[in-house]
Amino acid sequence: MKLAYSQDALSSIKADVLVIFVASDDKHFTTAQKVIVAEFAEAKALFSAGDFKGKKDSSAQVYLSAGARSSRLLLVGIGDADKVSLEGLRRAAATAAKVASAKKLTSLAVQIPGGLAIDAEGCGEAFTEGCMLAGYKLTRYFSDKERKGNTLESITFCSANKKALADAKTGAEYAAKVCEGTLLARELAQTPNNDMYPEKLAEAARKAGKEAGFSVSVLDKKKIESLKMHGLLAVNQGSKRPPVFIVMEYNGGSKNDKPVVLVGKGVTFDTGGISIKPSAGMAEMKADMHGAATVISTMVAVAKLGLKVNLVGLVPSTENMPSGTAVVPGDVIVYTNGVSVEVDNTDAEGRLILADALMYAQKYKPQACIDLATLTGACVVALGTVTSGLMGTDTPLKNRLKSSGDYTHEYVCELPLYEEYEDLIKGDITDIKNAGGRYAGAITAALFLKRFVGDMPWAHLDIAGPAMPSSEGAYIPKGGSGVGVRLLTNMLRTWK
Repeated sequence: MKLAYSQDALSSIKADVLVIFVASDDKHFTTAQKVIVAEFAEAKALFSAGDFKGKKDSSAQVYLSAGARSSRLLLVGIGDADKVSLEGLRRAAATAAKVASAKKLTSLAVQIPGGLAIDAEGCGEAFTEGCMLAGYKLTRYFSDKERKGNTLESITFCSANKKALADAKTGAEYAAKVCEGTLLARELAQTPNNDMYPEKLAEAARKAGKEAGFSVSVLDKKKIESLKMHGLLAVNQGSKRPPVFIVMEYNGGSKNDKPVVLVGKGVTFDTGGISIKPSAGMAEMKADMHGAATVISTMVAVAKLGLKVNLVGLVPSTENMPSGTAVVPGDVIVYTNGVSVEVDNTDAEGRLILADALMYAQKYKPQACIDLATLTGACVVALGTVTSGLMGTDTPLKNRLKSSGDYTHEYVCELPLYEEYEDLIKGDITDIKNAGGRYAGAITAALFLKRFVGDMPWAHLDIAGPAMPSSEGAYIPKGGSGVGVRLLTNMLRTWK
């Protein structure tokens, strides 16, 4: 997305559509009406008819005269000015982007709103996010060449106030790089398994590292065997395609700063293995590597922003397939930390591969370790598709994630890790088993992972719900949402 900035009046900007946010409360609406009509006389009839009142999620289009620099003016309602939030502006921006894309428009200019509780930097950030993320669609498999998703290519921010314009630029430039990462995560997660199996995921990580500026090394099956990553190897047994373990490193902090480590589940397709899933909806399991997609894409955003932090991304990746060589219920895995695990359910495979990655993460002696995984259907039942489940051992780290979730609207909700739940995964012939039955499934999965964390400050994000929403939101697509990139990048930009 090309971003531009101008102190000229909005009416003097040449763009396919000009956008003005309008609040609904009497004070702001009356003022806005006078200012808009003074600059765009064509809008007078719209206001006189009373068809547009600035209500939240509303919009109205005005066609401008033939002599105008632009042919369209779009008014987007944001509701009561005193109640406008960053999320409200994101959604208002998404409305503008979708109106533009429906008409296949490519350029947009927006007046930076004043009189809101949100400053110009926040406005620039929120508007850019809403515009860039709205209407995303994976288009490469369509037979025709017509563009199917977001058609916007450029945004021009306008304000006569030089400082406001500079602040908006700061917010917009930050958001653009984060959105590039989010869109990459969507692309990776929505790509089908025949084009996104473990080795292809490794190629995507290498390409991303080369473009963004972080190092990538890929451990092959032989190296994985030498490291005795028994969980990853066990899950991979049923697949003809070999596993990979992707290691990404970005050094933006001081040399002696310990890194933050991100771990992402990279199951590129999950049939459930021998404990096979129902056929209905199984196609969605191409996105069971969304944790990996989020980690790779967060590395991209952080590197492009040049954040002052050392960051490591780890991705264990495999398919989970049924075959004559597949791991079966009742098999036992003994991990390198000595913990023995009975495989009670081969569809609880994500925790088996994450265990290896969490143990590998300990060698970095990190400030914090966060894993992300589309781990349990139980978390979707508990929290739906709006909120990720948060569990962990470190209160300051969990608080950082909660705060960032509130800011980005990528919400997290903490679930307890009370020791009483540990009885649900106690093994009969092993230390633990990989499934705890019907109750507290998200919690028992996290308690399983906890056995492999050591003394690292650790948080676990179960993103199964928001990663694969069943319907489209204001700027969130159906399936493969890119969740977590904005959350983690925002947290890391204030990391100290």
